[in-house]
Amino acid sequence: MGTAISLDLADDLPAEALHELAERTFDWMREVDARFSTYRDDSEVCRLDRGELRLAEASDDLRAVLERCADLWTATDGFFDAYATGRLDPSGYVKGWAAQVASDRLLAAGAPNHCVNAGGDVRVRGHAADGEPWRIGVRHPWDPTATCLVLAGTDLAVATSGVYERGHHVVDPRRGTPAVGLRSVTVVGPDLGEADAYATAAVAMGTPTGITWLDHLPSPWQHAAITDQSHLFHSRTLPRHPSR
Repeated sequence: MGTAISLDLADDLPAEALHELAERTFDWMREVDARFSTYRDDSEVCRLDRGELRLAEASDDLRAVLERCADLWTATDGFFDAYATGRLDPSGYVKGWAAQVASDRLLAAGAPNHCVNAGGDVRVRGHAADGEPWRIGVRHPWDPTATCLVLAGTDLAVATSGVYERGHHVVDPRRGTPAVGLRSVTVVGPDLGEADAYATAAVAMGTPTGITWLDHLPSPWQHAAITDQSHLFHSRTLPRHPSR
């Protein structure tokens, strides 16, 4: 899906077991890429978009993702739209969803302490190898070598959507033009797929609408948003690391 995937397994398990868990995780991510990538002409998403594949013939995963995207369209008042660019592109949900599924599978397989990072969308559970809560750095939107926030926790889904890497690629579906106003949005909660979609929707809304919408998300959802003018807004209960 045009992004890098990393995995940190912190459980004290035999090397063979850790290797197998890692291979299963990356096999899953490769499966997701083959099915959902908009960069691959032979993916299910591209074939469905071109009309070469009927929805009834699609995989269970693809149908489930599209159903969830429809739900998220309603939940975000249409600002999360898998068709915002004029073609089918559920990437704003799929990347987080894939990492969430990977984390769920690791937990079920007896590896409760891990970090799955899918291009900056991060799912952590348990503790890091040093026994401390995981620390998740949020990239500074103007300096790729720095972080603007460091979060900490033992059970967090952290998704960030921004315009600092690929430019204004998030489209405001109501206007059909690139969204402006918010440079970066980070959403923290219990599910990485939803967090990914919420962050994308808020960027699409721009400011002040996106910030107001984020402020009204129910607990336990939390957020941090940085405007084009470098102003930072965040939830009072955002799990920030004491050092940042």
